[in-house]
Amino acid sequence: MGDDPVLYQIRVDGHLGPTLLTAFPALVPEQQGAETVLTGLLPDAAALFGVLSGIEALGLDLLEVRRVRPRPCQDLSDRPGPDDQSATEPPATDGRCSVSTEQQQTLDAILRQSAFPVDSDVSEQRRLLRELTSAQPLPADVTAKPSTLGGVPTTEITVDGVEPRHVVLYFHGGVYVLGDAISAAGLAAEVGRRTGARVFSVDCRLAPEHPYPAAVDDALAAYEALLGDGVAPSDIVLAGESAGGGLVIATLVNARDHGLPLPAAAYVMSPYVDLTLAGTTMETKRAADPLLSRELLEPRVTDYTAGQDAALALISPVFADLAGLPPLIIQAGTNEVLLDDAVRLAQQAATADVEVTLDITPRVPHVFQAYQPLLDEAGAALDRAGQFLTARLTGTERVTG
Repeated sequence: MGDDPVLYQIRVDGHLGPTLLTAFPALVPEQQGAETVLTGLLPDAAALFGVLSGIEALGLDLLEVRRVRPRPCQDLSDRPGPDDQSATEPPATDGRCSVSTEQQQTLDAILRQSAFPVDSDVSEQRRLLRELTSAQPLPADVTAKPSTLGGVPTTEITVDGVEPRHVVLYFHGGVYVLGDAISAAGLAAEVGRRTGARVFSVDCRLAPEHPYPAAVDDALAAYEALLGDGVAPSDIVLAGESAGGGLVIATLVNARDHGLPLPAAAYVMSPYVDLTLAGTTMETKRAADPLLSRELLEPRVTDYTAGQDAALALISPVFADLAGLPPLIIQAGTNEVLLDDAVRLAQQAATADVEVTLDITPRVPHVFQAYQPLLDEAGAALDRAGQFLTARLTGTERVTG
């Protein structure tokens, strides 16, 4: 794909040509029955995300995003690995890709274009992330406002029409050095939408300015504050993506060890739980993963651990004793180097007699749930997680000792 613009077609429900023409002048609208098809060249991933987020912010129903000339089905990865069977899919019998495969190819191409350069430092990666997330406004029905929990900055997120009966305490990703609460608000809101909850997205301190245990301390303080505010633990779930998923598990272990009552359940997406980077898929999924690699992760591990042992339980909770933790749902895609983190975490939980659901989606990337406008599998995975969490929130209150 390189740096060349890509021709996209974006289908939207409704007779909305003039509105979309004004909002997105780079795209040409064409009415097709009850739908509008927007066609145009977009220069990069940020531009596409900006259009998709703008459509969502306008309250429009996005039906499909596709490249006009997608790569062949059998060439999903620019760099196929010799042992990676999950990165490809046989072509359909009529020689055309399925809708799902086209979506996967489009997303893969976008992510490869927007991946951080291997030699970039923290400040450059933060700048690039800000550029990408600034092009993605929140949906029109989502409200986010600053708040605090236990002295820790948070963003309180609500969804119009959702009567909050519960609370989601959410931790953003970014390998402990990138991101913030508001940049994760869109994905966090989708978890709240599906659980009938308001969400507090937590702004834990970031390394290298604030290495371990700063983030772990902030996460526990935020959870303690919810309990101190009178929220029943049976009305709380923890959720997070990537490093935020690791922080979810660390917070549960930390809360248990401090004698605190534990929440009803927890949801982690592509959890980053082994900062020793010992997972086998760190190598076997190297070609399939469009975003992460050992070379990108190693410097950020050093930033966070600051000389401490990366195998410590609250740094790499895949090595922690997980006994007594609440029910977990762990989701990951097969096109990510952190796949083995998710698998081993589920094994550790099961060995510790924790109720755990391991939900693996083929041929999708790290934290694929964040790409709901582009990928059918993303919404389906969020729906499954919502059902899991709702069942635990509305079930019999857990007895904690």
